[in-house]
Amino acid sequence: QVQLVESGGGSVQAGGSLRLSCAASAYATSIYYMGWFRQTPGKEREGVAVAYTRGSSEYYADSVKGRFTISQDNAKKTLYLQMNSLKPEDTAMYYCAARTSGVMSGDRLDAGKFPYWGQGTQVTVSS
Repeated sequence: QVQLVESGGGSVQAGGSLRLSCAASAYATSIYYMGWFRQTPGKEREGVAVAYTRGSSEYYADSVKGRFTISQDNAKKTLYLQMNSLKPEDTAMYYCAARTSGVMSGDRLDAGKFPYWGQGTQVTVSS
């Protein structure tokens, strides 16, 4: 079982920055992929950034490329999302997710491919 706890959300003005953190449970030794997803009311959850935890592969949504950076500290079992140049359209509930299967084909940003989820952290960007 994998447990994930997000932190770091908040309110910021457009152009500002935030860093989200996601701590995985102590026994989460079989994680292959971790990622960040976001959701606004009435919309489907969308992939923001995903990292392959056993290597250096990273995947980003086009809308955040060049502004957001995903990183990980494997010793601390923690995933980060550095968000710069934030825009009002980045406002959403952000969720951390994990996958314990190393085989994943197709869209790595597909929320349906991730079985483990955190409780979410709210990010609000004002104009």
